[in-house]
Amino acid sequence: MRILVIGAGVIGANLAADLYASGKDVTLLARGKWADTLEKNGLIIDPVFSLRKKTYRIPVIRRLKKDDIYDVIFVVLRYTQISSVITDLAANDSVNIVFAGNNLSPEEQVKKLAGKNVMFAFSMAAGHRETDRVVSISLHKITIGQLKDAPSNEQLIRKIFAGTKVKAAYQPNMGDYLLCHAAFVTPIAFACYYTDGDLKKIRNDKAYLNQIIDANIEGYTAIENAGHEILPDPDKDFRSRKYRRMCYAVYKIMCSTVIGKICASDHALNAGEEMAALNEGLKKFFDAHHAAYPVYRKLEKDAGKYMKNDAAASPGGDHRETI
Repeated sequence: MRILVIGAGVIGANLAADLYASGKDVTLLARGKWADTLEKNGLIIDPVFSLRKKTYRIPVIRRLKKDDIYDVIFVVLRYTQISSVITDLAANDSVNIVFAGNNLSPEEQVKKLAGKNVMFAFSMAAGHRETDRVVSISLHKITIGQLKDAPSNEQLIRKIFAGTKVKAAYQPNMGDYLLCHAAFVTPIAFACYYTDGDLKKIRNDKAYLNQIIDANIEGYTAIENAGHEILPDPDKDFRSRKYRRMCYAVYKIMCSTVIGKICASDHALNAGEEMAALNEGLKKFFDAHHAAYPVYRKLEKDAGKYMKNDAAASPGGDHRETI
């Protein structure tokens, strides 16, 4: 199976490494100095909780040609970067396309790539990229599937990840999954901005941690009231004390350890335009369905300069980065 991964940031790099390590025919699409580094030194993955770096000599290309056909193409870019590759994907003769990452407009990508088999995914990895390596945590897990009512891709997904150490959870309703994910992570991003990236400042602030949970619940309530499914399944019980206790425990750990920096702050501070686009998309959804979200708005206001600086960001803009 021939696989292309577009985007060699933290998520794309870990996905490509996992597939390549299992013997899959993997190629990375990267650009600029980062592509030069990958060609010269290979892809170096530096796990946060391990002393062993690993180097993967994955082939690198810098652009996707029309007749360069793959069995599956993973697009692992920030939400605000997706529009920059749509034209090339539409022109290419490959059929199976997977957009992996935050996404509030999956229906738009399906429409623009009419005739192709478009899927969506979210991979459990986090960290940051140095000049010569990717420093990260990876759980080697991915949630992947298509939009609701689209033909099932379960067999294809199992074939893609067969023989790898990646645990692939098939999700037949990725549209609602990604909508819920945005409602879960955006209040956490607000906390990262509120603390200037140092979540330890709020590790003992019980009131603020509970406001993060309240903002998440406001979002889930709006999503459910609009007729969408709450996903993943454990979050369906989002109004319960059990859910609140679980979230509070997770936030305490994040705010008290390096996990918060690696899994939240690094991305929030380096991808402000993406988080702003998610924020604007969510507010547009809430307002369209006449939802009340006062706690969410308070956290947004408390995020201060970060949200103001990125308020104009949108997924349709030309916010380019080195892939």
